[in-house]
Amino acid sequence: MSKICELTGKGAIKGSHIWRSGKAKKKGGIGTHVTAITKRRFLPNLQRVKAVVDGEVRYIRVTAKAIKEGLVVKPAKRTWKKPTAA
Repeated sequence: MSKICELTGKGAIKGSHIWRSGKAKKKGGIGTHVTAITKRRFLPNLQRVKAVVDGEVRYIRVTAKAIKEGLVVKPAKRTWKKPTAA
């Protein structure tokens, strides 16, 4: 299953984790130095939600930001009740 938002198309982006050592000059040291750079991926905050898509209710994977912005149309709540034996 791909880590891509079905509505916005947002996916993973590349970045780096930078390791530094030393004490900052402001704090009385001789300055910080980069000792290693490791590649990493920033993944989108995907959520699995029920939504109305093309007139039918189905599960989709969308980012939390898309949910907050109101891009997801939620289905109506079920009001069906079990019939009582009379």
